[in-house]
Amino acid sequence: MALFTKQNTKKLAVIVHDLVVTALAIVSVFVVRFEGGQLDEHLRYLPSFLPFFVAYAGAVYWFFSLYRSKWRFASLPDLSNIVKAVTVLSLSLLVIDYLLLSPSLYGAFYFGKITIALYWLVQNALLGGPRLAYRYLKYSRSKQHAERDAALPALLLGRGVEVEMVIRAMEAGTMRKLKPAGILSPRADDLGQSIRGVPVLGLLSQIETVAGDAAERGEPFRRIVATSSALAPEAEPDKWLARTRRLALPISRLDSFGEGGTETELAPLEIEDLLVRPSVKIDRDRLGSFLKGKRVIVTGGGGSIGSEICLRCAAFGASELLVVESSEPALFQITEELAAHRLETRISGALADVRDRARITPLFTAFAPDIVIHAAALKHVPYLEADWAEGIKTNVFGSMHVIDAAIAADAKIFVMISTDKAIEPVSMLGATKRFAEMYAQSRDAEFVAAASGMRLVAVRFGNVLGSVGSVVPKFKAQIKRGGPLTVTSPEMIRYFMTIREACDLVLTAASHARAAGPETERAAVYVLKMGQPVRIMDLAERMIRLAGYEPGVDIEIAITGVRPGERLNEILFAHDEPMAETGLDGVMAAKPSFAARARMQGWFSRLEAAIKAEDRLAAEAVLEEAIPDFKLRQQPRPAAPVPEASLPVAANRP
Repeated sequence: MALFTKQNTKKLAVIVHDLVVTALAIVSVFVVRFEGGQLDEHLRYLPSFLPFFVAYAGAVYWFFSLYRSKWRFASLPDLSNIVKAVTVLSLSLLVIDYLLLSPSLYGAFYFGKITIALYWLVQNALLGGPRLAYRYLKYSRSKQHAERDAALPALLLGRGVEVEMVIRAMEAGTMRKLKPAGILSPRADDLGQSIRGVPVLGLLSQIETVAGDAAERGEPFRRIVATSSALAPEAEPDKWLARTRRLALPISRLDSFGEGGTETELAPLEIEDLLVRPSVKIDRDRLGSFLKGKRVIVTGGGGSIGSEICLRCAAFGASELLVVESSEPALFQITEELAAHRLETRISGALADVRDRARITPLFTAFAPDIVIHAAALKHVPYLEADWAEGIKTNVFGSMHVIDAAIAADAKIFVMISTDKAIEPVSMLGATKRFAEMYAQSRDAEFVAAASGMRLVAVRFGNVLGSVGSVVPKFKAQIKRGGPLTVTSPEMIRYFMTIREACDLVLTAASHARAAGPETERAAVYVLKMGQPVRIMDLAERMIRLAGYEPGVDIEIAITGVRPGERLNEILFAHDEPMAETGLDGVMAAKPSFAARARMQGWFSRLEAAIKAEDRLAAEAVLEEAIPDFKLRQQPRPAAPVPEASLPVAANRP
């Protein structure tokens, strides 16, 4: 019964069509080219030749992939394949005519050069014409449906290529309830032109005038859709966005959840979209090969980074995904979001705390993962300075439990999400994450000695835009309340990247670690390239201006002072860390030193005793012994969590 599925039936119909029109092309060319006795003579020999040629043509069409693409999406590459296939058939006829039929069988040219040239033209028309006609029919129907259903005229912003994709999506009904009504371009040479019948009405800087004219005509725009070219720095988005404030129109940007085949969607334009640096180009094929068909566990899967990693693993084809999360609401939210995308990945969730070894170990063993990504952690510097024991329980002992469980479950690779604060740490957050890195490296070294294929690595990066507790959502909330914006120091500098880019690069680093062979330099810690650092004061001022206000006039900026455990500048590598080459854009690597497992077990025992005795000095002494560049702080230690106004200006992990 599987042979008669709808898809197979359609493919069979296409094959039959192509074979029939191949025979029809030969016959029609003879009818056009010859007449009278010559035509009768050519048709008399045709039955002995045509079946073999049609069968040969079917093999050529298959070789050039004429049956892989759907007719409703027929495009220039498909027409190019048709031309290539017909050219091969025409050359084959030429060879047959001049080398076989003429001298030995027929005694004269059976086809002739003119006939073969006519065949080339007719065959291309009979193969390509129906495909184009079918596509136009589908296009007309979908456009009529889209126009009938659309209620919101949209003003599109951006360059021609991107805008055309948006118009196609609207015509196909992918972006429902929207219809293209006008275009604004960042390029002056686009003025006066139209794209798929939609006129270019002006430049981005003229958005207020163009929208006002449309309203006066009684055809107001109801939505603004911005492509990536309209948000690029050279398009000066700050200026045109400021002009839209008075229009009171919702602004959306293009957003694509998955890779290859997933539909492009619209998402509300956020301030974060205008703050990012140019993104690193991600090797999608590499990530697809790494994740396709794999069983993946993500701890902390309900957090900012963990949830995005879950989404990316599903988008790149993981066969099964287990989300481990200690927060019931967070677990519910991410599993519901994954289910809403209707991907092929099987999704399951487990309420579990990484501190609970008795829960984590059998959970991992039963699932039998190929990949474990450990994103669960406590991450806020002030809270961990106050509640130091909780940081050690989760970041140190929790990581140890997950690492041991991944090894017991025979995973192929373990990846720990770390932080740039682990480099020459000055906080409990940095020290606990560096200690966890060291344990992962000690276990990884054991597998090197045993020549096993398992890898255990850590990936460090800094602040991500939009993560829970990061500076951008905090500033947005403060702007909404009318200020002031709280900055710890005018000299505070941080690196920033988007959540999606950070997660894609984490997976890229994991694929590199997994692919590294004996001859490849073995990296234990990967560091993401964060681009140019940003002064938090500059970030605060720009966000105020993007919101339509003037810093220091409409909204004040308050300096609250550097908190214990914070430093003004983030660093990417310690001074004594040897570099390792990855050959990957956006990913660097280091080979930091670490202790043997037996020595680390002694440190674990002493940390456990310090926690039981509530002896912070003893715990810090262990961390200082394990991490020579860990600086014991002399600042007063907070006894309780600090209020929101004095939270750190950025955080690196969910």
